[in-house]
Amino acid sequence: MPLSGEAIRLMNYIDDVAVTLRRILALVPTLTAEERARIAEHLGQSKPNAEDVMKALSGK
Repeated sequence: MPLSGEAIRLMNYIDDVAVTLRRILALVPTLTAEERARIAEHLGQSKPNAEDVMKALSGK
């Protein structure tokens, strides 16, 4: 069955997020330990997060 336009659009959003995460990973080595800790905390508190999306997609 072919994908709907909305499903394709959502997959493109996921690709955009992956590009952003690769950019973040490329910059991590340039950060101080304090900066890494602050950014990790910020990422951990971000809602919704990838886990929330996975739960919604799997129906859990």
